[in-house]
Amino acid sequence: MLCNFKDASMIHGAASSTLNKAAWFTRIRTMNRKIHSTVSPSKPVSLKFQHPRSDPNPEPAGITASGSETRVYVRKKRLKHEAVEKDSQLCRLPDIEDFAFKKITASPSSSRRSTETSINVTSVKTAAGNSPENWVKVLEGIRQMRSSGDAPVDSMGCDKAGSFLPPSERRFAVLLGALLSSQTKDQVNNAAIHRLHENGLLTPEAVDKADESTIRELIYPVGFYTRKATYMKKIAKICLVKYKGDIPSSLDDLLALPGIGPKMAHLILHIAWNDVQGICVDTHVHRICNRLGWVSRPGTKQKTSSPEETRVALQQWLPKEEWVAINPLLVGFGQMICTPLRPRCETCSVNKLCPAAFKETSSSPSSKLKKSNQSKEQ
Repeated sequence: MLCNFKDASMIHGAASSTLNKAAWFTRIRTMNRKIHSTVSPSKPVSLKFQHPRSDPNPEPAGITASGSETRVYVRKKRLKHEAVEKDSQLCRLPDIEDFAFKKITASPSSSRRSTETSINVTSVKTAAGNSPENWVKVLEGIRQMRSSGDAPVDSMGCDKAGSFLPPSERRFAVLLGALLSSQTKDQVNNAAIHRLHENGLLTPEAVDKADESTIRELIYPVGFYTRKATYMKKIAKICLVKYKGDIPSSLDDLLALPGIGPKMAHLILHIAWNDVQGICVDTHVHRICNRLGWVSRPGTKQKTSSPEETRVALQQWLPKEEWVAINPLLVGFGQMICTPLRPRCETCSVNKLCPAAFKETSSSPSSKLKKSNQSKEQ
């Protein structure tokens, strides 16, 4: 009986110890959940509590105790939470604040790069501002060759459009002449302006009322005549509504008109308003300035790629008193001597000062065939 009593006593003590341990684990789990739900997971979460004094057994694995304190780490749950947070950041759409301007403090390396860039830009501007060598002699030689005034531009240029009309009507005729001149020879453009005049279509009121098909027939065969007829109708309406039948008098307002680019806008300002704000650069001026080596792309010795690039480069060194005369001078020179294909370098009086002289002359296919046949016979 005594043994049975002792066994029962031991069983009762073990059961009591087991219940204490279960209560202790339940308490840890509950506090861990509460803290994990309320505390930021960016740092390890620690709990402090007293161990049950009645429990003589050592602490469970994974829990470190110091004296009467226990520190519980929830690292796995924190990592899982961070992964979910990163995924949500990647998936969410950017807010408008993400695109707000923020001042960035430059690092020493970036400031050094920006300094080098500014130095290069400054040196390019200085180099571009220097005038080409012998440009005065070349310009004077071209003037002498153009003194006869026999180029098409001299008698049929845009400045001749509507010269017999009142001032406001002439300005509108100049605007139409500049619009039609793009990708069109002066002879074709001049004939189109005359047909418009004969049919009473050189005023914004008349163009606005006319059928677009009629305008197309009258301006044919100018380049892109279908599109230009549409532009003429739109421009006439704008001039009537915004400018009381006149044309814009500022560069920005002219550029806002459909079909009007920088070359045309500067030309219209020159002729219609006697306002010089830039050089009118067309394909002739663009080609000849590159052949003469007067212009180049910024920071390089390469040719400019567009008339607008040529205009910017040319204005950096050419005196302003030459800005108006340079266009008809070089246009006529390009029509008669410095032609796009097979330029007549042998008749040019400034060929010794031209770096492109005799380099772009090409023989026709028939002459090449004759030369090859002669070489075979020999």
